[in-house]
Amino acid sequence: MSALQRPSTATTASACIPDMARGTHVFTVAGYRLHKGLGIGNFIRSATFAVGGYDWCIRYYPDGFSSETNDYVSVFVELQSKKSTVRALYDLRLTDRATGSSSLVFSRPSSFPAFDSWRIDHLRGASKFMKRDILEASPYLQDDCLLIQCDLTVLLKEIPTVATATKTPEIEVPPSDLLKNLAKLLEGNKGSDVMIIVNGETFHAHKIVLALRSPVLDAELYGPMGDSEKQCMQIEDMQPAVFKALLHFMYTDSLPVMHDLDNHDKKEIIKHLIVAADRYAMERMKLMCESMLCKSLDAKSVGATLALADQHHCSKLREACLEFVEHLVSTSTLVGDAVVDAIGVADDRREELKKETCERGRIACSGRANVSSQSNAAALTKKQAAMLLGLGREVLFMLKMRFGSVILLSVVSDYSSKERMKWLN
Repeated sequence: MSALQRPSTATTASACIPDMARGTHVFTVAGYRLHKGLGIGNFIRSATFAVGGYDWCIRYYPDGFSSETNDYVSVFVELQSKKSTVRALYDLRLTDRATGSSSLVFSRPSSFPAFDSWRIDHLRGASKFMKRDILEASPYLQDDCLLIQCDLTVLLKEIPTVATATKTPEIEVPPSDLLKNLAKLLEGNKGSDVMIIVNGETFHAHKIVLALRSPVLDAELYGPMGDSEKQCMQIEDMQPAVFKALLHFMYTDSLPVMHDLDNHDKKEIIKHLIVAADRYAMERMKLMCESMLCKSLDAKSVGATLALADQHHCSKLREACLEFVEHLVSTSTLVGDAVVDAIGVADDRREELKKETCERGRIACSGRANVSSQSNAAALTKKQAAMLLGLGREVLFMLKMRFGSVILLSVVSDYSSKERMKWLN
Protein backbone atom coordinates (compact mmCIF):
# COMPACT_ATOMS: atom_id res chain seq x y z
CA MET A 1 0.00 0.00 0.00
CA SER A 2 1.50 3.31 -1.03
CA ALA A 3 2.16 6.03 1.52
CA LEU A 4 -0.39 8.83 1.83
CA GLN A 5 0.60 11.94 -0.20
CA ARG A 6 0.27 15.38 1.32
CA PRO A 7 -1.95 17.69 -0.74
CA SER A 8 -0.18 20.54 -2.47
CA THR A 9 -0.51 23.95 -0.84
CA ALA A 10 -1.55 26.96 -2.88
CA THR A 11 -0.27 30.38 -1.77
CA THR A 12 -2.15 33.54 -2.60
CA ALA A 13 -1.69 37.19 -1.64
CA SER A 14 -3.85 40.29 -1.54
CA ALA A 15 -3.35 43.95 -0.69
CA CYS A 16 -5.52 46.76 0.61
CA ILE A 17 -4.64 49.82 -1.45
CA PRO A 18 -6.12 53.12 -0.27
CA ASP A 19 -7.37 55.36 -3.03
CA MET A 20 -5.44 58.63 -2.74
CA ALA A 21 -4.95 61.91 -4.58
CA ARG A 22 -1.84 64.03 -4.20
CA GLY A 23 -1.18 67.66 -5.01
CA THR A 24 1.31 70.46 -4.30
CA HIS A 25 0.62 74.19 -3.98
CA VAL A 26 3.29 76.93 -3.62
CA PHE A 27 2.12 80.12 -1.93
CA THR A 28 4.33 83.21 -2.59
CA VAL A 29 4.19 85.83 0.17
CA ALA A 30 5.68 88.97 -1.37
CA GLY A 31 6.38 92.03 0.77
CA TYR A 32 7.07 90.05 3.95
CA ARG A 33 7.88 93.15 6.03
CA LEU A 34 4.76 94.95 4.86
CA HIS A 35 2.61 92.17 6.33
CA LYS A 36 4.30 92.31 9.76
CA GLY A 37 2.00 94.06 12.19
CA LEU A 38 -1.17 92.69 10.59
CA GLY A 39 -2.19 91.57 14.08
CA ILE A 40 -2.41 88.36 16.10
CA GLY A 41 -4.95 85.97 14.59
CA ASN A 42 -5.14 87.85 11.29
CA PHE A 43 -4.12 85.93 8.21
CA ILE A 44 -3.43 86.07 4.48
CA ARG A 45 -5.09 83.37 2.39
CA SER A 46 -3.61 81.78 -0.73
CA ALA A 47 -5.54 81.17 -3.91
CA THR A 48 -7.86 78.15 -3.83
CA PHE A 49 -6.46 74.89 -5.23
CA ALA A 50 -8.11 71.51 -5.79
CA VAL A 51 -6.85 68.11 -4.64
CA GLY A 52 -8.96 64.92 -4.61
CA GLY A 53 -12.10 66.76 -5.71
CA TYR A 54 -11.99 69.18 -2.75
CA ASP A 55 -11.02 72.85 -2.54
CA TRP A 56 -8.17 73.88 -0.26
CA CYS A 57 -6.08 76.94 0.58
CA ILE A 58 -3.13 77.95 2.77
CA ARG A 59 -3.50 80.44 5.61
CA TYR A 60 -0.44 82.50 6.63
CA TYR A 61 -0.48 84.34 9.97
CA PRO A 62 2.46 86.85 9.98
CA ASP A 63 1.97 87.76 13.68
CA GLY A 64 0.99 84.32 14.96
CA PHE A 65 -2.24 82.40 15.37
CA SER A 66 -2.78 83.43 19.01
CA SER A 67 -1.20 85.46 21.80
CA GLU A 68 0.72 82.35 22.91
CA THR A 69 2.43 82.17 19.50
CA ASN A 70 3.02 85.86 18.76
CA ASP A 71 6.79 85.25 18.38
CA TYR A 72 6.09 82.79 15.57
CA VAL A 73 4.60 82.83 12.10
CA SER A 74 1.74 80.34 11.82
CA VAL A 75 0.74 78.35 8.73
CA PHE A 76 -2.46 76.29 8.34
CA VAL A 77 -4.18 74.20 5.67
CA GLU A 78 -7.87 75.02 5.25
CA LEU A 79 -10.61 72.84 3.71
CA GLN A 80 -12.81 75.27 1.76
CA SER A 81 -15.35 72.81 0.38
CA LYS A 82 -18.63 73.19 2.29
CA LYS A 83 -20.37 70.34 4.10
CA SER A 84 -17.44 67.95 3.69
CA THR A 85 -15.48 65.55 5.88
CA VAL A 86 -12.05 64.67 4.49
CA ARG A 87 -9.11 62.65 5.78
CA ALA A 88 -5.83 64.11 4.58
CA LEU A 89 -2.10 64.21 5.28
CA TYR A 90 0.08 67.22 4.52
CA ASP A 91 3.65 68.51 4.66
CA LEU A 92 4.41 72.23 5.03
CA ARG A 93 7.73 73.30 3.55
CA LEU A 94 9.79 76.45 2.91
CA THR A 95 11.56 76.87 -0.42
CA ASP A 96 14.98 78.47 -0.91
CA ARG A 97 14.57 80.71 -4.00
CA ALA A 98 18.30 80.71 -4.72
CA THR A 99 18.58 76.91 -5.03
CA GLY A 100 14.96 75.91 -5.66
CA SER A 101 15.17 73.25 -2.93
CA SER A 102 12.56 72.98 -0.17
CA SER A 103 12.89 71.93 3.48
CA LEU A 104 10.24 70.21 5.58
CA VAL A 105 9.13 72.39 8.52
CA PHE A 106 5.92 70.65 9.68
CA SER A 107 4.30 67.30 8.83
CA ARG A 108 0.97 65.75 9.84
CA PRO A 109 1.64 62.01 10.43
CA SER A 110 -2.01 60.95 10.82
CA SER A 111 -5.20 61.60 8.88
CA PHE A 112 -7.22 61.70 12.12
CA PRO A 113 -9.03 63.77 13.13
CA ALA A 114 -10.46 64.56 9.73
CA PHE A 115 -11.01 67.98 8.23
CA ASP A 116 -14.70 68.60 8.88
CA SER A 117 -16.45 71.67 7.44
CA TRP A 118 -19.78 70.46 8.82
CA ARG A 119 -18.60 71.22 12.36
CA ILE A 120 -16.36 74.22 11.58
CA ASP A 121 -13.38 71.94 12.12
CA HIS A 122 -11.83 72.68 8.73
CA LEU A 123 -8.42 74.03 9.80
CA ARG A 124 -5.23 72.09 10.53
CA GLY A 125 -1.66 73.31 10.72
CA ALA A 126 1.26 74.67 12.74
CA SER A 127 0.66 77.55 15.13
CA LYS A 128 4.41 77.48 15.87
CA PHE A 129 5.50 77.06 12.26
CA MET A 130 8.80 78.95 12.73
CA LYS A 131 10.09 81.61 15.09
CA ARG A 132 10.01 84.97 13.37
CA ASP A 133 13.63 85.94 14.15
CA ILE A 134 14.90 82.56 12.90
CA LEU A 135 12.86 82.90 9.70
CA GLU A 136 14.19 86.41 9.03
CA ALA A 137 17.79 85.20 9.39
CA SER A 138 17.25 82.15 7.16
CA PRO A 139 17.88 81.76 3.41
CA TYR A 140 14.14 81.20 2.88
CA LEU A 141 13.44 84.95 3.13
CA GLN A 142 15.00 86.61 0.08
CA ASP A 143 14.17 89.95 -1.52
CA ASP A 144 11.43 90.33 1.12
CA CYS A 145 9.69 87.26 -0.32
CA LEU A 146 8.68 83.93 1.24
CA LEU A 147 7.68 80.69 -0.56
CA ILE A 148 5.45 78.29 1.41
CA GLN A 149 4.90 74.84 -0.15
CA CYS A 150 2.08 72.51 0.86
CA ASP A 151 2.21 68.84 -0.20
CA LEU A 152 -1.29 67.40 0.32
CA THR A 153 -2.44 63.76 0.22
CA VAL A 154 -6.22 63.22 0.30
CA LEU A 155 -7.74 59.83 1.16
CA LEU A 156 -10.76 59.43 -1.08
CA LYS A 157 -14.12 58.19 0.26
CA GLU A 158 -14.44 55.10 -1.92
CA ILE A 159 -13.86 51.69 -0.33
CA PRO A 160 -10.19 50.69 -0.82
CA THR A 161 -9.69 48.22 -3.61
CA VAL A 162 -8.63 44.64 -2.88
CA ALA A 163 -6.27 43.07 -5.42
CA THR A 164 -4.66 39.66 -5.82
CA ALA A 165 -1.33 41.18 -6.71
CA THR A 166 0.68 43.60 -4.70
CA LYS A 167 1.24 47.09 -6.03
CA THR A 168 4.51 47.66 -7.83
CA PRO A 169 6.75 49.52 -5.38
CA GLU A 170 7.63 53.10 -6.25
CA ILE A 171 11.22 54.14 -5.79
CA GLU A 172 11.65 57.80 -4.94
CA VAL A 173 14.58 59.29 -6.81
CA PRO A 174 16.26 62.16 -4.96
CA PRO A 175 16.75 65.46 -6.79
CA SER A 176 20.01 66.09 -8.59
CA ASP A 177 22.86 67.21 -6.34
CA LEU A 178 25.31 67.94 -9.17
CA LEU A 179 25.41 71.70 -8.48
CA LYS A 180 25.87 71.07 -4.77
CA ASN A 181 28.81 68.78 -5.55
CA LEU A 182 30.33 71.37 -7.87
CA ALA A 183 30.01 74.00 -5.12
CA LYS A 184 31.89 71.66 -2.76
CA LEU A 185 34.52 71.16 -5.47
CA LEU A 186 35.05 74.92 -5.61
CA GLU A 187 35.12 75.36 -1.82
CA GLY A 188 37.48 72.44 -1.20
CA ASN A 189 39.94 73.24 -4.03
CA LYS A 190 40.15 69.51 -4.76
CA GLY A 191 41.88 68.90 -8.08
CA SER A 192 42.23 72.63 -8.84
CA ASP A 193 44.77 73.32 -11.58
CA VAL A 194 44.85 77.10 -11.91
CA MET A 195 45.49 79.92 -9.43
CA ILE A 196 43.75 83.23 -10.09
CA ILE A 197 44.99 86.44 -8.46
CA VAL A 198 42.49 89.30 -8.19
CA ASN A 199 43.72 92.51 -6.60
CA GLY A 200 46.06 90.60 -4.28
CA GLU A 201 43.53 87.90 -3.31
CA THR A 202 44.08 84.33 -4.55
CA PHE A 203 41.38 81.94 -5.84
CA HIS A 204 41.76 78.31 -6.92
CA ALA A 205 39.70 76.85 -9.76
CA HIS A 206 39.54 74.23 -12.51
CA LYS A 207 40.44 75.32 -16.02
CA ILE A 208 37.98 73.00 -17.72
CA VAL A 209 35.08 74.47 -15.70
CA LEU A 210 36.14 78.03 -16.53
CA ALA A 211 36.40 77.14 -20.22
CA LEU A 212 32.99 75.42 -20.26
CA ARG A 213 31.28 78.42 -18.65
CA SER A 214 32.97 81.29 -20.51
CA PRO A 215 33.83 81.42 -24.23
CA VAL A 216 36.37 84.14 -23.44
CA LEU A 217 38.23 81.98 -20.92
CA ASP A 218 37.91 78.99 -23.26
CA ALA A 219 39.75 80.94 -25.93
CA GLU A 220 42.34 82.18 -23.43
CA LEU A 221 43.07 78.71 -22.08
CA TYR A 222 42.43 76.34 -25.01
CA GLY A 223 42.18 78.50 -28.13
CA PRO A 224 44.81 78.73 -30.90
CA MET A 225 46.53 81.57 -29.05
CA GLY A 226 45.78 80.15 -25.60
CA ASP A 227 48.02 78.45 -23.08
CA SER A 228 46.53 75.23 -21.68
CA GLU A 229 49.56 74.81 -19.40
CA LYS A 230 48.95 78.12 -17.67
CA GLN A 231 48.84 77.68 -13.90
CA CYS A 232 48.41 81.28 -12.79
CA MET A 233 46.14 84.05 -14.10
CA GLN A 234 45.96 87.73 -13.20
CA ILE A 235 42.56 89.47 -13.31
CA GLU A 236 42.73 93.24 -13.57
CA ASP A 237 40.03 95.88 -12.90
CA MET A 238 37.79 93.69 -10.76
CA GLN A 239 37.05 93.53 -7.04
CA PRO A 240 37.74 90.20 -5.29
CA ALA A 241 34.16 90.06 -3.95
CA VAL A 242 32.82 90.42 -7.51
CA PHE A 243 35.12 87.71 -8.87
CA LYS A 244 34.15 85.40 -6.00
CA ALA A 245 30.47 85.83 -6.96
CA LEU A 246 31.37 85.26 -10.64
CA LEU A 247 33.23 82.06 -9.76
CA HIS A 248 30.28 80.88 -7.63
CA PHE A 249 27.97 81.31 -10.62
CA MET A 250 30.35 79.41 -12.91
CA TYR A 251 30.21 76.38 -10.61
CA THR A 252 26.59 76.50 -9.38
CA ASP A 253 24.67 78.40 -12.11
CA SER A 254 23.24 80.65 -9.39
CA LEU A 255 24.22 83.91 -7.74
CA PRO A 256 25.43 83.72 -4.14
CA VAL A 257 23.16 84.73 -1.28
CA MET A 258 24.06 88.26 -0.13
CA HIS A 259 22.30 88.49 3.26
CA ASP A 260 25.17 90.47 4.80
CA LEU A 261 24.80 93.36 2.32
CA ASP A 262 22.28 96.19 2.41
CA ASN A 263 20.21 97.01 -0.69
CA HIS A 264 22.65 99.66 -1.96
CA ASP A 265 25.72 97.41 -1.68
CA LYS A 266 23.80 94.51 -3.23
CA LYS A 267 22.85 96.67 -6.23
CA GLU A 268 26.48 97.77 -6.62
CA ILE A 269 27.67 94.14 -6.65
CA ILE A 270 25.01 93.30 -9.24
CA LYS A 271 26.18 96.19 -11.45
CA HIS A 272 29.78 94.98 -11.23
CA LEU A 273 28.61 91.46 -12.09
CA ILE A 274 26.98 92.81 -15.25
CA VAL A 275 30.35 94.27 -16.24
CA ALA A 276 32.05 90.94 -15.49
CA ALA A 277 29.39 88.94 -17.36
CA ASP A 278 29.82 91.16 -20.42
CA ARG A 279 33.61 90.83 -20.17
CA TYR A 280 33.47 87.02 -20.11
CA ALA A 281 30.45 86.57 -22.43
CA MET A 282 28.25 84.94 -19.77
CA GLU A 283 24.83 85.88 -21.11
CA ARG A 284 22.68 83.94 -18.62
CA MET A 285 24.31 85.61 -15.63
CA LYS A 286 24.03 89.00 -17.29
CA LEU A 287 20.29 88.52 -17.89
CA MET A 288 19.79 87.43 -14.28
CA CYS A 289 21.53 90.59 -13.08
CA GLU A 290 19.54 92.74 -15.50
CA SER A 291 16.33 91.24 -14.12
CA MET A 292 17.35 92.09 -10.55
CA LEU A 293 18.21 95.70 -11.44
CA CYS A 294 14.90 96.12 -13.32
CA LYS A 295 13.03 95.43 -10.08
CA SER A 296 14.84 98.20 -8.19
CA LEU A 297 14.74 101.14 -10.64
CA ASP A 298 14.04 104.57 -9.21
CA ALA A 299 14.40 108.21 -10.28
CA LYS A 300 17.79 108.51 -8.60
CA SER A 301 19.42 105.51 -10.26
CA VAL A 302 17.71 105.16 -13.65
CA GLY A 303 20.19 107.45 -15.44
CA ALA A 304 23.26 105.57 -14.19
CA THR A 305 21.59 102.22 -14.85
CA LEU A 306 20.71 103.29 -18.39
CA ALA A 307 24.33 104.29 -19.02
CA LEU A 308 25.48 100.89 -17.67
CA ALA A 309 23.04 99.10 -19.98
CA ASP A 310 24.26 101.04 -23.01
CA GLN A 311 27.93 100.43 -22.22
CA HIS A 312 27.58 96.69 -21.69
CA HIS A 313 24.98 95.77 -24.32
CA CYS A 314 22.12 95.04 -21.91
CA SER A 315 19.21 95.52 -24.31
CA LYS A 316 16.53 94.24 -21.89
CA LEU A 317 17.73 96.47 -19.08
CA ARG A 318 17.93 99.44 -21.44
CA GLU A 319 14.33 98.91 -22.57
CA ALA A 320 13.21 98.68 -18.94
CA CYS A 321 14.99 101.94 -18.07
CA LEU A 322 13.40 103.77 -20.98
CA GLU A 323 9.95 102.39 -20.13
CA PHE A 324 10.47 103.53 -16.54
CA VAL A 325 11.43 107.03 -17.67
CA GLU A 326 8.52 107.15 -20.13
CA HIS A 327 6.17 106.26 -17.27
CA LEU A 328 7.60 109.11 -15.19
CA VAL A 329 7.33 111.52 -18.10
CA SER A 330 3.69 110.55 -18.64
CA THR A 331 2.80 111.96 -15.21
CA SER A 332 2.38 115.68 -14.68
CA THR A 333 4.67 115.69 -11.64
CA LEU A 334 7.73 114.25 -13.38
CA VAL A 335 10.01 117.26 -13.14
CA GLY A 336 9.15 117.94 -9.52
CA ASP A 337 9.35 114.30 -8.46
CA ALA A 338 12.59 113.61 -10.32
CA VAL A 339 14.40 116.67 -9.03
CA VAL A 340 13.15 116.48 -5.45
CA ASP A 341 13.75 112.74 -5.15
CA ALA A 342 17.18 113.03 -6.75
CA ILE A 343 18.24 115.93 -4.52
CA GLY A 344 16.72 114.42 -1.38
CA VAL A 345 15.44 117.63 0.24
CA ALA A 346 13.96 117.74 3.72
CA ASP A 347 10.41 116.38 4.10
CA ASP A 348 8.91 119.77 4.99
CA ARG A 349 10.14 121.21 1.66
CA ARG A 350 9.34 118.30 -0.67
CA GLU A 351 5.75 119.10 -1.64
CA GLU A 352 6.46 122.81 -1.98
CA LEU A 353 9.43 122.21 -4.28
CA LYS A 354 7.54 119.61 -6.36
CA LYS A 355 4.65 122.00 -6.91
CA GLU A 356 6.98 124.85 -7.81
CA THR A 357 9.06 122.82 -10.25
CA CYS A 358 6.03 121.25 -11.96
CA GLU A 359 4.45 124.70 -12.37
CA ARG A 360 7.61 125.83 -14.13
CA GLY A 361 7.36 122.86 -16.45
CA ARG A 362 3.74 123.72 -17.32
CA ILE A 363 4.63 127.38 -17.99
CA ALA A 364 7.45 126.24 -20.24
CA CYS A 365 5.08 123.99 -22.15
CA SER A 366 2.16 126.43 -22.50
CA GLY A 367 3.82 128.97 -24.75
CA ARG A 368 1.61 131.75 -23.37
CA ALA A 369 4.53 133.91 -22.18
CA ASN A 370 7.36 135.33 -24.22
CA VAL A 371 10.70 133.54 -24.36
CA SER A 372 12.31 135.83 -21.84
CA SER A 373 9.57 135.37 -19.24
CA GLN A 374 9.41 131.67 -20.02
CA SER A 375 13.12 131.31 -19.33
CA ASN A 376 12.80 133.17 -16.06
CA ALA A 377 9.67 131.30 -14.96
CA ALA A 378 11.08 127.91 -15.88
CA ALA A 379 14.56 128.56 -14.52
CA LEU A 380 15.79 125.78 -12.26
CA THR A 381 18.49 126.09 -9.62
CA LYS A 382 21.97 124.92 -10.51
CA LYS A 383 21.57 121.96 -8.18
CA GLN A 384 18.26 120.94 -9.75
CA ALA A 385 19.68 121.35 -13.26
CA ALA A 386 22.70 119.26 -12.38
CA MET A 387 20.49 116.47 -11.05
CA LEU A 388 18.33 116.50 -14.19
CA LEU A 389 21.42 116.36 -16.38
CA GLY A 390 22.57 113.41 -14.28
CA LEU A 391 19.45 111.50 -15.27
CA GLY A 392 20.92 111.14 -18.77
CA ARG A 393 20.39 112.18 -22.37
CA GLU A 394 17.34 109.95 -22.99
CA VAL A 395 15.57 111.39 -19.94
CA LEU A 396 16.19 114.94 -21.12
CA PHE A 397 14.89 114.06 -24.58
CA MET A 398 11.62 112.84 -23.06
CA LEU A 399 11.40 115.98 -20.93
CA LYS A 400 11.82 118.01 -24.11
CA MET A 401 9.02 116.05 -25.82
CA ARG A 402 6.64 116.64 -22.90
CA PHE A 403 7.50 120.14 -21.65
CA GLY A 404 9.12 121.72 -24.72
CA SER A 405 12.61 123.10 -25.29
CA VAL A 406 12.29 125.92 -22.77
CA ILE A 407 12.52 123.58 -19.79
CA LEU A 408 15.81 122.29 -21.22
CA LEU A 409 17.02 125.85 -21.81
CA SER A 410 16.48 126.47 -18.11
CA VAL A 411 18.31 123.26 -17.24
CA VAL A 412 21.40 124.19 -19.27
CA SER A 413 21.19 127.98 -18.84
CA ASP A 414 24.51 128.11 -16.98
CA TYR A 415 26.41 126.22 -19.68
CA SER A 416 28.24 127.65 -22.68
CA SER A 417 26.52 127.89 -26.07
CA LYS A 418 28.44 124.89 -27.35
CA GLU A 419 27.45 122.80 -24.34
CA ARG A 420 23.81 123.92 -24.66
CA MET A 421 23.67 122.75 -28.26
CA LYS A 422 25.05 119.36 -27.22
CA TRP A 423 22.17 118.80 -24.78
CA LEU A 424 19.37 120.42 -26.81
CA ASN A 425 20.07 118.82 -30.19
